Amino acid sequence: MKLSSKTIVITGGGSGIGRALTLAALSRGARVAAVDLRAEGLKETAALANAGDRLSTHVADITDRAAVAALPDAVAKAHGGIDGLINNAGVIQPFVPVSDLTLDQIDRLMTINLTGPINVTKAFLPVLLARPEAHIANVSSMGGFIPFPGQTIYSAAKAAVKLLTEGLYAELLDTNVGVSVIMPGAVATNISVNSGVDMGAMGATDSKAASRALPAENAAKIILDGIEAGRLHILVGKDAKMLNKLVRIAPAWAIRFIQKQMKSLLQKT
Repeated sequence: MKLSSKTIVITGGGSGIGRALTLAALSRGARVAAVDLRAEGLKETAALANAGDRLSTHVADITDRAAVAALPDAVAKAHGGIDGLINNAGVIQPFVPVSDLTLDQIDRLMTINLTGPINVTKAFLPVLLARPEAHIANVSSMGGFIPFPGQTIYSAAKAAVKLLTEGLYAELLDTNVGVSVIMPGAVATNISVNSGVDMGAMGATDSKAASRALPAENAAKIILDGIEAGRLHILVGKDAKMLNKLVRIAPAWAIRFIQKQMKSLLQKT
């Protein structure tokens, strides 16, 4: 589905990949409804976009079903028809093992990263099915296909998003709605800050890893190119592509490799 003249809903549009997706979609001629919990982030995105009425901003918590249920009408009022949805909003967990997470933290991670996209998809799917052409894209993670110690619950939620999206793809094959699952590797964003995660010494000292992270603008281009090409799996970054191949060829070795890398990082915290 080409994005020009289409209306796309993007969650998490106030920062990071969501902001980059919003700006990139607008540059391709789309109209965008950017959704975020943070009003200040949406204001910053709108100022950067300077897109007039082609951009609308909507403050909403994707875990609040009543707020999400009101979004389709609000977006339609601003733009008319709705042609696409990118479920991007999400948070990471503190870099600690499952044994050190509280049940409240686990509930929050699962609710935001899994239940949130389900809420938004359920709200917009009837509208998308009524369009001549439409698309749903859900942001998973390379953590959704290979485990990262210290991000186990986050990865579990993202793995569920991956299978949810593949299930939607199967269910919607005979419809006008295309489906993509997006699996980014390391992307340079403020997700740790927005997630309320203190990176401690890891964030202060691991500048080498940060320098290898893909700029959000580059990630957005890969994602939108994949959506326009109708790809089911959109792997974002060399690290995601490499690990996707590696875990298929030698899963146990690949998991041990990641464990070793994460162990050295976690020792810095």
